[in-house]
Amino acid sequence: MSHSIAVVAFDRISPFHLAVPCIVFGEDRGSLGVPSFDFRVCAAEPDTLATSAGFTIAAGHSLDALAAADVIIVPSWRDPDETPPDALLDALRAAHARGAQVVGLCLGSYVLAAAGLLDGRAATTHWAWADDFSRRFPHVRLDPNVLYIDDGNITTSAGTAAGLDCCLHVLRRLAGSRAANQVARRLVVPPHRQGTQAQFIDEPLPGRANGERLAGLLDWMRANLQADHSLDALAERMAMSRRTFTRRFRETTGETVGAWLLGQRVALAQRMLEDTDLPIDRIAEEIGFCTGATLRQQFARTLKTSPSVYRRAFRGV
Repeated sequence: MSHSIAVVAFDRISPFHLAVPCIVFGEDRGSLGVPSFDFRVCAAEPDTLATSAGFTIAAGHSLDALAAADVIIVPSWRDPDETPPDALLDALRAAHARGAQVVGLCLGSYVLAAAGLLDGRAATTHWAWADDFSRRFPHVRLDPNVLYIDDGNITTSAGTAAGLDCCLHVLRRLAGSRAANQVARRLVVPPHRQGTQAQFIDEPLPGRANGERLAGLLDWMRANLQADHSLDALAERMAMSRRTFTRRFRETTGETVGAWLLGQRVALAQRMLEDTDLPIDRIAEEIGFCTGATLRQQFARTLKTSPSVYRRAFRGV
């Protein structure tokens, strides 16, 4: 059964933000083994819509199409100071009440919050508007330091490229990791960035030579996640002191070595749970967690679920 996905377009919309869900869900990739979706762009306002780039678009559907959509995506919002139209807010409330998945990309979180859908829930938005968002919506548990947050049937993301990460995450939920990986490969983007990854890196990136060397090390670490990867061993491999290595690593990735490894191992565990029948204890050994108990603990801490529940959710087994 094909899932129905509706994307909300509005006057003065950013073409990039609109294009993100369109390119993930709206293109036919049957030759890649990716399922097709009943995909619709729905105008929040009548008549032709202007874009922020100076050209116009004509959406083929109205907000009425939201009434039957399984997933509704609000790709940003034109002005945080402007309350969204009542018709849009009412349509989102009705969709949420009947169990639809509602997604707010970037400033789209403002629209979901204005509809009251985020009260008491965890959410994120673009870091530059975090203080403003918190003042306007004090009942939302805002985390401005992550790429996206999946809170059941509500998903929100940070700005711009994080919207692509969020849409790929939703695609993984709907169609599994193989489909998401195929789309990511076609788009030449990483197939899976953990939602908890930092939105931005506050330090300047290192020089080209060190950056290339560290990129090579990261690739090697990803290919050998079962290894111990002690700080001393990694620093020696880079011919750096431990202190210099840890500083350069954080400048490049925005995370500590331990946090980065944890994210990579959990992400690989997710893919293996989705794509293989390997026992949980075996997966734990393959990714460097050593025991199934450690994997279960990290899943509970990071994803708020267990490996077995996660596998059943994605594979129906």
